[in-house]
Amino acid sequence: MAVAQELTKLSTEAAPTVLTFLQAAPSRQPIPTQTTAPTIDKLKVKPVAKPAYAAPLHVERGVVVRGNALVTGRRQEVPWWNGSARPYGLRNPKPHITRFVPGMTGRGLTDDLPELTDSMRAANVVALAHNYGLWYERRRDDHERVKRMDGEVWPPFYELPFARSGTGTAWDGLSRYDLTKYNRWYWCRLAEFADLADQKGLVLLNQHYFQHNIIEAGAHYADFPWRPVNNINNTGFPEPAPYAGDKRIFMAEQFYDVTDATRRPLHRAYIRQCLNNFVGKSGVIHLIGAEFTGPLAFMQFWLDTIKEWETETGQAATIALSTTKDVQDAILADPARAAVVDVIDINYWHYQADGTTYAPAGGQNLAPRQHARLLKPKRSSFAQVYRAVLEYRKQFPDKAVLYSADSYDAFGWAVLLAGGSLASVPQVSDARFAAAVAGMAPVELSGQPAGQWLMSDNKTGFLVYRESATPVELDLSTLKGTFVVRHIDPKTGKLSTASETVKGGQRITLTKQPVGAEVVWLHKK
Repeated sequence: MAVAQELTKLSTEAAPTVLTFLQAAPSRQPIPTQTTAPTIDKLKVKPVAKPAYAAPLHVERGVVVRGNALVTGRRQEVPWWNGSARPYGLRNPKPHITRFVPGMTGRGLTDDLPELTDSMRAANVVALAHNYGLWYERRRDDHERVKRMDGEVWPPFYELPFARSGTGTAWDGLSRYDLTKYNRWYWCRLAEFADLADQKGLVLLNQHYFQHNIIEAGAHYADFPWRPVNNINNTGFPEPAPYAGDKRIFMAEQFYDVTDATRRPLHRAYIRQCLNNFVGKSGVIHLIGAEFTGPLAFMQFWLDTIKEWETETGQAATIALSTTKDVQDAILADPARAAVVDVIDINYWHYQADGTTYAPAGGQNLAPRQHARLLKPKRSSFAQVYRAVLEYRKQFPDKAVLYSADSYDAFGWAVLLAGGSLASVPQVSDARFAAAVAGMAPVELSGQPAGQWLMSDNKTGFLVYRESATPVELDLSTLKGTFVVRHIDPKTGKLSTASETVKGGQRITLTKQPVGAEVVWLHKK
């Protein structure tokens, strides 16, 4: 009875909540506030060390350099779609800056960018070509065009440049995009990679657009942010989507139409965002878009927008012209727009091994591989890659030339010997090599043996590539001093250990018999 009376008395008060329990903590365990310990303001905190940066990337004398060293090495592209967060999908994944798997970091997941950039350096991958993903999440991997029943999306997620609006339902079951607002995570990741690239001597090839969404399979367009059902901006494309034969999509002509009053300002703002995001970061080369085979008018609009931005902001960006040959040549023949271009990228055309030109026209509403299926191009060769690069180096000596077309990774030495940049050649163990070749230019001699290519600065060195055992003849008659002859394996970049020297002031012949192709480097002792 006594217990009942006690509990009855207690029931007149509300039961304690977690909140009141926490608020009463000071009375249960008071923490003394009178202490002789110094405050945080009086402690001497060691400042965080600022990262060291490589020399800024820039174009000088028609080549891409950092400091005085030519930038060379392999290139890596990001995946366009696909992947898995499960173990079987992580066996040999490609890196992707803006791929996101919540709570999971590592290769094939959310890439650890410091680790990624370290691995690039270790593998002699100097440049990463980035474009946004083909679609946000993996349910669209089935290449169907149907609207998803819900927003139960599958990772990995390929984050896109635009922010979700929080209203409406897009074709993937999530809210619609707002093309006037941008995905902060996406742009911050790119900026972080660019900053790490400037620390570690790497390059970000920043593709503004990705043409794959608007040509070829209809599924490429189903979740595209610019499609009217996927955004709140009334972009004006026809809806329902006009899938040809219920399979293909041909939206390039409308997408590249810069006369459209609704889409033109959206394009303009987006291009400016692509530039604003990298202010103060030199190691970024801007390109119009992956797979771009669009019309001249859109390329003109893109360059005009960049010029306007550079004039208004006082900033300078490194701009590459990467398109079909007809559009490329038309831009370069236009002095005002050519002045915006720092780099010429030979990408969607090439000289075939027999010397004929494979050059599909721009604005034909066909993707690169669709052109290839129709025209059936033949492979290029060392000599023809050299020819393509050298032609543009001669015509535009103040602009750097990249070669990204057929066999670019197989004929890196041809690119280098022709005066090209970002040549896919192995890293040469002597650190002086990159600075030496940066000052050299191609040399063409009458009677030069077939299968030999030469470059020199006519002062301190020569570089020779030879495909056979034909002796190398060099004219050193105008040069003084002693020159060291180094033999380089073109596949590995390994230097010979044998020491050989020749005297200047004479013509010399190098007769050493190489096994297969060889690079010979002469530098002043």
